[in-house]
Amino acid sequence: MQVTTPNEETFVDRRSAGPSGQPPPHERRQFSDARRSDRPEVDELAKAIDEYKLRNRRRFITFEEIYDVIVSLGYHK
Repeated sequence: MQVTTPNEETFVDRRSAGPSGQPPPHERRQFSDARRSDRPEVDELAKAIDEYKLRNRRRFITFEEIYDVIVSLGYHK
């Protein structure tokens, strides 16, 4: 447990290596562990969303970010 004084801010970066120098375990992704769909376009979207989350270090993304991923795959209205 870390104690702080009123003028001192404490930030613990849990993404960095731990006290043993080992990197943290691989973070589980939302879609990569799920069963494969019968539709390749659904698998493509799930993979693109997971890659976006990894690239931007985001565990959860907004509907606007999902829309951006969909557009990046070439979909349009």
